[in-house]
Amino acid sequence: MSYTIVTHNVIDDSITERNMTAEEIAARKAEEALWEEEETERKSKAARKAALLDRLGLTEDDAKLLVS
Repeated sequence: MSYTIVTHNVIDDSITERNMTAEEIAARKAEEALWEEEETERKSKAARKAALLDRLGLTEDDAKLLVS
């Protein structure tokens, strides 16, 4: 996979493209891994919340009403 950086200069409306350096690619891949980890955690938390509400026989609106 090729990683490219595109820069748009709004003053003269020019567009330049360049390939990322090895360091930029490594940083990008680390960010992507972190994003995926965070997304997995969000989905897990939502699933646990939905399971708890189901066990309690509550809707999400019911739960919001209880904590307000």
